[in-house]
Amino acid sequence: MASLPDRRASLGEPSRDIASRDVPSLRPVAPALVRSAEFAAEWDELADAVAEPNPFYERWALLPALERLGAGADCTIMALRCGGRLCALVPLGRAAAYYGYPLPHRVNWSHDNLFVGSPLVRSGFEERFWRALFGHLDAATGRALFLHLDRLDANGPLFAALARVADGDGRAWGVVQREERAMLRSGLSPQAYFERSLNGKKRKELRRQDKRLAEEGAKGFERRSDGAGLERWIEQFLALEQAGWKGRNGSALADNPRTAGWFAATLHGAAARGRLERLSLTLDGAPVAMLANFIAPPGAFSFKTAYDERYARYSPGVLLQRENLDLLAREDIAWCDSCAAADHPMIERIWREKRAMVRVNVAIGGRLRRAAFRQILRAELARQTRST
Repeated sequence: MASLPDRRASLGEPSRDIASRDVPSLRPVAPALVRSAEFAAEWDELADAVAEPNPFYERWALLPALERLGAGADCTIMALRCGGRLCALVPLGRAAAYYGYPLPHRVNWSHDNLFVGSPLVRSGFEERFWRALFGHLDAATGRALFLHLDRLDANGPLFAALARVADGDGRAWGVVQREERAMLRSGLSPQAYFERSLNGKKRKELRRQDKRLAEEGAKGFERRSDGAGLERWIEQFLALEQAGWKGRNGSALADNPRTAGWFAATLHGAAARGRLERLSLTLDGAPVAMLANFIAPPGAFSFKTAYDERYARYSPGVLLQRENLDLLAREDIAWCDSCAAADHPMIERIWREKRAMVRVNVAIGGRLRRAAFRQILRAELARQTRST
């Protein structure tokens, strides 16, 4: 993958000018403004100016999720403005319980199909954002005992800035969960990476499976980044996923009208924004493996994949991932997050790099609340130590 310049360098002097004009202000976005064309333009511009991309908090992904999956959720979109310019955005929610314990807290809003929780923060404004967020929560804690941040990149600028700000304030905080998932990041060509990832025996077996699959019918492959035929593609993906193990255990997107509608709306929004890449491996025109990527330079996100289990012996999902290695040849993409569970048996056969994702708890409020949080954090970390 191409080596890209640091985004904060590309912002240069204008960023310093923004910072100097006034004190950053973190406030909720009025519901009437959230869907306005004016705010949409600001939101899109911010998403293009972050050092740490997160498509799941871009407007085309977050708004359909809140509408279809956030029923009953107490969530507010918070915006940081510096000099009148949008410099950060995060959906901030409230939770009454913490993994079964009656511990109310604030949280970056999430759902089951959201794989990154990093706020959208303009490059160079990471520390200002955390100071503003912590200050806001200190003044408006309500019943919350702490702030819980889900799915942050442990090696990203936002996590590093959080640590600096919290430590500088003497604010207690801690990583309460860490997992590593497959990531694609390399300067190798797609073919060279493939040869390094899989030994000769495995590559030979995959070639044999590819040949046997072609004997079943006319094999084809398609890669698209536009909206042409997208509605049909979505229908085929939902049907393919539902026909497999997810359908059997009731977790397929199509099993619930809300998740099916959210998926369709999100992919249409991503395509309209130029963020969607979809891959299809077909047999006699029918899909046997499908993949949707979100493209958010300098990163990409392997969002959803499905395959026809009737052809499992030919490893259609792996064959499609071989095609997906072409991401390495893109000049605008430096890495791709698999969005997969740790130790995923398929993707880790090919992708060798790792992305460490963490969950973090941070103290908020006054002296007594922070003292209570220290006890909660100490007990949680001790419990983790005993279980490892």
